[in-house]
Amino acid sequence: MASASRDGTPGPRKKTSRAQKTGKNTPKTGNKGHGGAGAVSEGRSSKKTHRKGSSKPNVTSGKVRLNNAKPARHQTPAQDPGATGATYVEDGVRLQKVLASAGVASRRGAEELIAAGRVDVDGQIVTEQGMRINPDTAVIRVDGARVVIDETRQYLALNKPKGWQSTMSDDQGRPCIGDIVAERVMAGQRLFHVGRLDADTEGLLLLTNDGELAHRLMHPSFEVPKTYMAELRGEVPRSVGRTLKDGIELEDGPVAVDGFTVVGVHEGQSLVRITLHEGRNRIVRRMMEEVGFPVTSLVRTNIGAVSLGEQRPGSLRVLGKNEIGALYKAVGL
Repeated sequence: MASASRDGTPGPRKKTSRAQKTGKNTPKTGNKGHGGAGAVSEGRSSKKTHRKGSSKPNVTSGKVRLNNAKPARHQTPAQDPGATGATYVEDGVRLQKVLASAGVASRRGAEELIAAGRVDVDGQIVTEQGMRINPDTAVIRVDGARVVIDETRQYLALNKPKGWQSTMSDDQGRPCIGDIVAERVMAGQRLFHVGRLDADTEGLLLLTNDGELAHRLMHPSFEVPKTYMAELRGEVPRSVGRTLKDGIELEDGPVAVDGFTVVGVHEGQSLVRITLHEGRNRIVRRMMEEVGFPVTSLVRTNIGAVSLGEQRPGSLRVLGKNEIGALYKAVGL
């Protein structure tokens, strides 16, 4: 048993060689240049892998890694219609660096996403590390959501107050959404609203200078859902929801809802949640009046993946990277 020092710690022990501990034979002296400390050192270096170098990305981690999909800093939405797949560019930028610069993930995380098969370039899944691309022309997607941004582009969510006009200016002097973004416009930002809400309706309205995205969001063929919370006069029976899902006829054509839920009934008033992809003028009000339950209050709460949340009336907020990516995905960009 080893002796103890005054402070109670074990005293010195007899040194035991590495070979004695493991039970392995010591290297033969006949192997010149490969014995003793040199062999131990060489053995250590052969086992050690450099984190940024030779170690392989963790595919399992890549499959569950959070996709922060922020549009790429230098990428434009243009795509070569004749593109047949990912093209290696000799003097291009490494794909994982483009993804990291875009804020999708760290460089290491981007490598894991690539290894897990979650990244495609120009329609082709890329799993090899270090592929060089032209970020100005390549179309990159992560989990199917396009990673595209132009730093001059703006994407804003506005909670339009009741009584305000969905216009950038009003010749009658009425309050309008242009008043809310006046400082931004004076600073040189060119903004326009995506669709509109009538003056008596409040809630979510998107503003942007991305013309292609705005056009697709407003076009009914892309069927981007919009959700409203409506207070109705009268107690709504379940049969109304079935009728609206089957479709009704209005003066400008048929309309059907994608979802209809009675949230509550109180003192002769009903609160309902309505989801549809129509964008016609006053469509919710006209539809509910047609089935005999006029709207007394109406708020738009969602456009696709973008939610109004707790945003107060009259306030603006910049859309998050995930929200922008989800909107692009919803309209096929």
